[in-house]
Amino acid sequence: MIRLTVNGQAREVDAPGDKPLLWVLREDLNIVGPKFGCGVAACGACTVHVDGEAKRSCSVPLSEIAGKSVVTIEGLGDGAGSGRLHAVQRAWIEQQVPQCGYCQPGFIMAAAALLARNPRPTDPEINEALTNICRCGTYGPLRRAVHRAAAIMGGAQ
Repeated sequence: MIRLTVNGQAREVDAPGDKPLLWVLREDLNIVGPKFGCGVAACGACTVHVDGEAKRSCSVPLSEIAGKSVVTIEGLGDGAGSGRLHAVQRAWIEQQVPQCGYCQPGFIMAAAALLARNPRPTDPEINEALTNICRCGTYGPLRRAVHRAAAIMGGAQ
């Protein structure tokens, strides 16, 4: 049994320690926001926060997560189901970033982690930090949304 906290709730998982966190979330805990894209940590569709740091959950074994806190797209806002969105989620909607939307939870999680450590990133810093892949090519709106989220977090409405 491996203990961890997921979206603010203490959880116990009875799964092999080498099972990727992505599949623990999706199969064992029924948390389907993180998506499977590549399975080799290249695309970022599976990005979650582990103790506040963006991680690609398809390549992180459950054994490395024992005792840690995991936040998925479902827990990024207030996590209590009240519908209160994180600034990045609000900005994504305002800037109409998604096209197909498949990669967007991973991008949102990566952007939130970036803004937590750098509240005013430049475009080159955004490009360097957000190495996720979007087949629809939403990179322009995505950068605008990161800047908008930074403004929201800084007090702009």
